[in-house]
Amino acid sequence: MKKIMLYALSTCPFCTMAKKYFTNHQIAYESVDVDLLKEEEKEKAISEVQKISGRRAFPVIVIDDEVIVGYDELRIKEVLER
Repeated sequence: MKKIMLYALSTCPFCTMAKKYFTNHQIAYESVDVDLLKEEEKEKAISEVQKISGRRAFPVIVIDDEVIVGYDELRIKEVLER
């Protein structure tokens, strides 16, 4: 079973699409809405996103060691099927 972490924003439509994708396909994942965190935690999460992806874009999906920036359904399927 692959470990999936989704860094999202509560107002981001692509983040919502990613959550729906995992939910609709009954794929277990962890998620954090960065914009809803308290200030200190938010800054930590944004730094983590920037470290992982090299930018401050959302969503950032980490599947095991594979990083996907943005909602790319084909790439998500490809990584999950490996």
